[in-house]
Amino acid sequence: MAPRNGFTLVELIIVIVLLAIVATVSVRFVALSTSGAIDTSARQQRALAGVVISERISRALREALPTSVRTNGSCIEWMPTVAASNYLDLPRGGNPVSFEAVPLAGGLAASGRVVVYGYGGDLYTPSSPGPISPPATMPGGTSLVTVTFDGGATHRFNTNSPEKRFYVVTDPVTFCQSGRFLYQYANYGIQNSIGTSLPAAMPNREVLAATLQTGSLNFEVTPPTLQRGAVVAFTLVLEDTDSGESMTVRQEVQIRNVP
Repeated sequence: MAPRNGFTLVELIIVIVLLAIVATVSVRFVALSTSGAIDTSARQQRALAGVVISERISRALREALPTSVRTNGSCIEWMPTVAASNYLDLPRGGNPVSFEAVPLAGGLAASGRVVVYGYGGDLYTPSSPGPISPPATMPGGTSLVTVTFDGGATHRFNTNSPEKRFYVVTDPVTFCQSGRFLYQYANYGIQNSIGTSLPAAMPNREVLAATLQTGSLNFEVTPPTLQRGAVVAFTLVLEDTDSGESMTVRQEVQIRNVP
């Protein structure tokens, strides 16, 4: 009678052990590969978020009137420029209500506060005479236009611009960190101190980022001079709370507007 072929118990145990080792190694390899892919994706997302945030801040600040930019470190405030042109003569007399100006390109209209040579006083403490006017309206047109202060208000500017230049600016805007959030605030009016009386909800408070390391945002402002515009440098740290990894973003913005 021919002998029967088969596995011994020892051989079967060895095969099971080898299969378990191979399975363990395979699972570990797949787990590490998956973890590496997730970490790489998270880093890429963090890097992309850093680019988006820094570009958002930079683009907003480039629209600022240089003499309106101020900071306390974690917050930065400025007045966005919406129009610029040249005047014929500044308002004169005891209670001036308007002045003549060169129309905007394309005959466009503009409204806001008029600033003439903002080096001559504090824009956040409006006064007459002073560099910033009450709300005013600049009508559209193709010939000379009359810029009028709204509501019958009067104003006198304290200094002439060497180039007879004026800007039309809107109400201030603030970027400020609170906890892990970076907020943009608007429509809160002119305040003496930065970071006061800021809106607490939408639509005047907008979230720009939600993954900042607490207390990491810092702004530094180099004030403008008659030879150059202002320079804003800012640093922030984006942090992943799950992995603890972080990325530092540094950027400088030059504000090119001139007197």
